Amino acid sequence: MNVYGTQQIRNVALLGHGGAGKTTVAEALALLTGVTKRMGKVTDGNTISDYDKEETKRQFSISTSLIPLEYKGEDGLIKINLLDTPGYFDFVGEVEEAISVADAAIIVVNCKAGIEVGTEKAWELCEKMNLPRIIFVTNMDDDHASYRELVLKLEKRFGRKIAPFQLPIRENEKFVGYVNVVKMAGRRFTTMSDYEECEIPEYSQKNLGIAREALMEAVAETSEEYMERYFSGEEFTQEEISSALRTHVIDGSIVPILMGSGINCQGFKTLLQAIDRYFPTPDKFECIGVDVSTGERFTAKYNDQVSLSARVFKTIVDPFIGKYSLMKICTGTLKPDSVIYNVNKDAEEKVGKIYLLRGKESIEVTELKAGDIGAVAKLNVTQTGDTIAVRTAPIVYHKPQISTPYTYMRYKTVTKGDEDKVSSALAKLTEEDLTLKAVNDKENRQLLLYGIGDQQLEVVVSKLLNRYKVEIELSKPKFAFRETIRKKVEVQGKYKKQTGGHGQYGDVKMTFEPSGDLEIPYVFEENVFGGAVPRNYFPAVEKGVQESCVKGPLAAYPVVGVKATLIDGSYHPVDSSEMAFKTAASMAFKKGFMDANPVLLEPIASVKVTVPDKFTGDVMGDLNRRRGRVLGMNSDHHGKQIIEADVPMSEMFGYNTDLRSMTGGIGVYEYEFARYEQAPGDIQKKEVEARAAKIDKMDV
Repeated sequence: MNVYGTQQIRNVALLGHGGAGKTTVAEALALLTGVTKRMGKVTDGNTISDYDKEETKRQFSISTSLIPLEYKGEDGLIKINLLDTPGYFDFVGEVEEAISVADAAIIVVNCKAGIEVGTEKAWELCEKMNLPRIIFVTNMDDDHASYRELVLKLEKRFGRKIAPFQLPIRENEKFVGYVNVVKMAGRRFTTMSDYEECEIPEYSQKNLGIAREALMEAVAETSEEYMERYFSGEEFTQEEISSALRTHVIDGSIVPILMGSGINCQGFKTLLQAIDRYFPTPDKFECIGVDVSTGERFTAKYNDQVSLSARVFKTIVDPFIGKYSLMKICTGTLKPDSVIYNVNKDAEEKVGKIYLLRGKESIEVTELKAGDIGAVAKLNVTQTGDTIAVRTAPIVYHKPQISTPYTYMRYKTVTKGDEDKVSSALAKLTEEDLTLKAVNDKENRQLLLYGIGDQQLEVVVSKLLNRYKVEIELSKPKFAFRETIRKKVEVQGKYKKQTGGHGQYGDVKMTFEPSGDLEIPYVFEENVFGGAVPRNYFPAVEKGVQESCVKGPLAAYPVVGVKATLIDGSYHPVDSSEMAFKTAASMAFKKGFMDANPVLLEPIASVKVTVPDKFTGDVMGDLNRRRGRVLGMNSDHHGKQIIEADVPMSEMFGYNTDLRSMTGGIGVYEYEFARYEQAPGDIQKKEVEARAAKIDKMDV
């Protein structure tokens, strides 16, 4: 493939709801630009972008794929870096990575399905990142798809930005062409996306007039001169219209609607023309970061004439094709066989060959210029989010904003002895997917796998088995309860053992009471008079208390908030030892703890749930059923409410699935640990009974 300059590049993300047809759009564009000779199908498992075994098996995209296309535009050849993203919410991290390097987006909407949750989320992402966008309506070949109804819904939902650039032409209920609103001309499809001019049908005239008037108003708003000409009834030239519309699409004040049929490969020639004509080149944007040498903000245009800097936005680790670091060149030019400086890791790396990835195919290129996207293989220390530059001009760019995973499950290896293999495989998967985390929960002696949702965790289990030949099973995690006491008691602990020769003797009298501080396990004090217990045994007594707090007597959970005071005791001049006094203190602790009204404390999470207004009642009712306390509700000023509540952590298990079910997938939540609170009696009883065997064995 040719080397392209910044002015010839378009970086475009394909966004939309799962099943809307993004991968089919990518296939159609690949066919039209000569990348492939025949159009693959998702159902046949032979598309360019869905090449992973999991994607083929499940028939939907799991990771973002890069498909570079070459297209002969109005001013010569351009390169379109198409980023085909997953539509299912569990894989949102892949979408966020793609969005971080895209300069524009195509939101794919299925005409029959209409506005779906994925459509709204794609729009919100574009708004957040200020991305120019086009809405491409697929499935126009469906007899029951109403384009006019969809346009009205889009206008109602997203406002006056929505501008239909095309209206459908149907004959005998079949989609045969479209009216070009910008050029006021009819287009009838001949072979696939090719078309010929035709008459504008009479039934289109009314809607055409409305759509055309809205476009002309947008053109007029470009300048005062245009506004005067518009009001005086003067016509704009085609060049003026295209130029003005390009300005408005790039600044986001107009979002064109185009249409087509993925199955019949209709409408994609126009989509390519629109990408060329209306989407910005990378140099319309700025690279913003920090100059490490000065600590000051760094801003630069995409320019290939200055020092090299690039940011790694995605990593692919595959046992068959190897490790690739995908990067967008921000400034300068990346060349093969060069030394680069990883600013985040303060380390130099050797670049071998430079590639363009097209699905699973790697295409070697001679260089990558500013604004382009490519890949480098086998970098040792470089990870997603890192910035590479030259040592003399160290710049750090912001990392992609990736969603935090809140869904987690406990996992165990099915085959004993596979722990190291699983750990190694998970390290590779977490390097690929930043929304995936493997955590060793030492306190509860369990291994946890965090993700965005259950479906993502299922895919991980499947990948481990198919890619790395190791098997794990997921189960409900244990939750980190605590134990404490509610009243003051005084007890004696006496340890006496005679085994012939020196015996063991330790005797302590202690008080145990709440310390008032649940952040620390215990407070130890001594208040002994007259040398009843020699001072040199005090550390041993404290050691006994300390070890007893690791696994409490009630349910073998860690103990917090206990004040232990040594007030009296006795010793034997020959048989007493540190071990004896430690054991005596442990005996006193166990008896005193169980006499001091012991209770279980459960972890409480501070939860924020963001949902549209209409779902607030259902969500608050559900939080109450989870023993949550709703603290309040605030508007986010975008038609949604943020509900704040305190909810026991154990009740948050499975919440992701339930929230999606309640809100049709549009609700999102976040939480963080807040504090410990006394668990209700029924919960305590259930937990103590469940862990009775653990107390006997003292093994958790």
